[in-house]
Amino acid sequence: MDRKRIFITLVVLIIVGVGVYILPNILKKEPAPAPEPAPEKPVEIESIGTSVEGRNINRYSYETGEKHLVFVGAIHGGYEWNSALLSYELIDYLNENQNTIPENIKVTVIPVLNPDGLYKIVGTTDRFAISSVPPTEQTTSGRFNANEVDLNRNFDCNWQATGTWRGNTVSAGASAFSEPEARAFRDFILKEKPTAVIMFHSASGAVYGSECNAGILGETLAVMNAYSQTSGYPAIESFEAYPVAGDAEGWLAKMGIPAVTVELSTHETVEWEKNKLGILALFELYK
Repeated sequence: MDRKRIFITLVVLIIVGVGVYILPNILKKEPAPAPEPAPEKPVEIESIGTSVEGRNINRYSYETGEKHLVFVGAIHGGYEWNSALLSYELIDYLNENQNTIPENIKVTVIPVLNPDGLYKIVGTTDRFAISSVPPTEQTTSGRFNANEVDLNRNFDCNWQATGTWRGNTVSAGASAFSEPEARAFRDFILKEKPTAVIMFHSASGAVYGSECNAGILGETLAVMNAYSQTSGYPAIESFEAYPVAGDAEGWLAKMGIPAVTVELSTHETVEWEKNKLGILALFELYK
């Protein structure tokens, strides 16, 4: 009987050991592996054309949504170099935060529409440092392209051979779209048919609407107000400081495309945080 009890005791201890040490490991449910984060889509970089001196006019595009927002800098080259730098800030931000772009939206940034004018002042059309830019009074000639044409007077909205800039008479080219930079932008717009276009300029510190003879589009007002309310720039429906003809924004309005001009407050500041809020507001508007 003693041997029998000992045997039974050993069996019980074995069973308890199995229950305590082995069964929990068998029954324990392994946690599901964490899902792999969705890979970010690489930015698509492509030249939409070249300048008078043969420099590329590059676009940087993100996502493939059906609504397409286009941001454009430096149509006035080195004179408004900070509009190029703001565009590069936007590219840097989107490279690191692609998840801020709603799935239904495609974003394109054209950081430098007048590469010859920018190159003339800062020596590059790529990302540059503010310290490499000469004082503002030395940058005036960088406003024009290599043919000395003001590109923002070379578009087909009431085009005329000469234009006005702050009381100065400037060349608007031989005809509307006579300049390769303006033609490149025109062809890009006609191909892409964007939902809205935002042009970065300096320096009057406001968001302006656009129109060409038929009055401002309702959608333009929506874009202008959304950007203004979040960025803090005043919203102004029409630029009236001096007469402007042949501007890109006016041509876009003529084509039925909402377009606004975002004017930075000075020629030396980028005001990224303000403009980031405006840009994110447009993402929300079109989401």
